[in-house]
This record gives sequence, structure tokens and C-alpha cells, in this order.
Amino acid sequence: MGNDDRAAYAEELRKRGLRVTASRVAVFAALNELGGHPDAEAVRAAVEARLGSISTQAVYDALSVLVAQGLARRIQPAGGPARFETRVHDNHHHLVCRACASVVDVDCVVGEAPCLLPSSSAGFAVDEAEVVFWGLCPRCQAGGQPRPRAR
Repeated sequence: MGNDDRAAYAEELRKRGLRVTASRVAVFAALNELGGHPDAEAVRAAVEARLGSISTQAVYDALSVLVAQGLARRIQPAGGPARFETRVHDNHHHLVCRACASVVDVDCVVGEAPCLLPSSSAGFAVDEAEVVFWGLCPRCQAGGQPRPRAR
């Protein structure tokens, strides 16, 4: 992470009215550099490689702030750890492999938009939906993983 990157991440935090700390900048940078859907431990390891020691709690605190401010999104597929991503400005969904737990982004369901039209909104103003598709990724299919059981 270069100085320009650090400055850009710090500026983004400032724009949101957040106090800029080394750990927040490092966590935000790690999340962007790792890409995909890392869990907090992967983020902690990436930050530690750059800053030296950082507590898991400090990473969770920074991630929580980033999520609350709309700079990151937290997803938690059933049975797995929370994962974080920086793709936050659209209504996309996820594919999760039952065997290896890899997570892949998928754009909103095609065709009619069932993802934003619940059968009953119960008075809610719906602005986002969370859809998780489960199955086996190509690598696990090729490796002969057992077929997933019905949920």
C-alpha cells in the first residue's frame, strides 16, 4: 500500500466524519487490497503484515465502523464466519460453495425482480434484499465432492 493509497483511504474516512486512525486506515486498505470476501482473520493477518501487531478486537471494531458508514458490507453465510466486502453500492447477491465455503458475487436475479418484491412488505420500505445461492463451486465439483444435501 503506497502513501497515495493511505491518503485516499484516510480521506474517505474523513469525508464520513470518522476519526482517522492507523488501524482504521490499515483495515480499510486491507479490505480493498484483499478483494473478494475475506473474514476478519484474513483482514487481521493482512494488517499485521503491514503494521505489525494488531488485536482481533481492533480489526472487528474498524470493520464495524466501516460497515456502519457504508464503506464495507458484512455478509454471514449460514454456518460460517462473517465476511466483508467493499462492493457496497449495488444490490448484488452471493454464491457460496457448500464444500470449500468460497463466496462469489452474482448480480441481482435476472428476469422479473423477485429480489425486491416480497409477497408482503408488512409496511416496510424495501431497499435491499439478501439472497444467497448455495451449491458446489467448479473446483469442488471437479474434485469429486459429495453432492450437497437439501437444506
